[in-house]
Amino acid sequence: MYGDSDPAAAERTAFRRAEKQYKLYKPPNVKGRSRSRSKPSGGEGGGSDLSAVVDFHALLAADGELPAGIGRRDCAGFDRPVFCFLDRPGFYFIPGVLSTEEQCYWIRESLKTFPQPPHRTNLTAIYGSISDLFIAAKNQKILVEVENPDVQEKNEQKGGVKTQSKNFKFVDDSEIQKGGDCRSTTATTLVRKLRWSTLGLQFDWSKRNYDVSLPHNKIPDDLASLAKNMAIPAMPSGEEFKPEAAIVNYYGPSDMLGGHVDDMEADWTKPIVSISLGCKCIFLLGGKTRDEVPTAMFLRSGDIVLMAGEARECFHGVPRIFTDSDQQEISTLVSQLSGDDDCFILDYIKNSRININIRQVY
Repeated sequence: MYGDSDPAAAERTAFRRAEKQYKLYKPPNVKGRSRSRSKPSGGEGGGSDLSAVVDFHALLAADGELPAGIGRRDCAGFDRPVFCFLDRPGFYFIPGVLSTEEQCYWIRESLKTFPQPPHRTNLTAIYGSISDLFIAAKNQKILVEVENPDVQEKNEQKGGVKTQSKNFKFVDDSEIQKGGDCRSTTATTLVRKLRWSTLGLQFDWSKRNYDVSLPHNKIPDDLASLAKNMAIPAMPSGEEFKPEAAIVNYYGPSDMLGGHVDDMEADWTKPIVSISLGCKCIFLLGGKTRDEVPTAMFLRSGDIVLMAGEARECFHGVPRIFTDSDQQEISTLVSQLSGDDDCFILDYIKNSRININIRQVY
């Protein structure tokens, strides 16, 4: 799904050149340089030439003749504006389809609910199942490693021969023994280290397939309903999208998603429904090889992208998100998340992007 069989060859491709063009570069850490003056090269408004980036929101607002190669998709039973690229069949862009209230709801769910067990995250392999990570971070808890009672009993039965155990729990800072060698990490740090969570059928990243034997819950009903409705423009006539799995990606200020093809589902005629939340980003849509020059476009909070059919074979990625206040374009989210209960969420989303992509596996 996200692998690259020949990284050296990929570096020489048109797709990689586009990634480098739009990537946010950090300046070298020169000794003696004042940190307060350091700004990333290719920074949030300067350095990178963004003039060729397609802006569907601007096209929608202009309500005029579309640039060459871009069209509108009229779909019975779907009343939202849908854009497409004429040379990329199966790719559809639905700008601003989610209201501010809906965006805030899905941001909260992505942070509070979607990382909850039995959903797996990138942290699961290190710490096991972690419950209530967001609440722990909000309450400034610390995750500490504790002795597993079952393993401790087995160690005693084996005459003190230690067996490795990995049990963790959240505690207050006051509960940690000062000067001890207890392994610990703040919950806030873990939230920032969160990179993905998987809903519904669980994807096994090591085997690059879906493992139906892993414990899982079905896709939440409200997310499934949203995905079914949004998938209509990309669905074959008379068929309904069946949401069976979802991957939630969490992007920090300097994170990117390299060019890849989503090819692990059985039926590529069915779309991936991709929801954007939080800070604006650049999305690259290429062709069936990395040698084809990709098209860059802005993705904003509330936008939805569909990829089905031939578009499922196209390389795509996210080389950059915009976190400077004049480039984030999340002012409506800031207003909506201004209450005391949402202050931690607001602090997170000001520097982050969340992407929920829902899939029909079989």
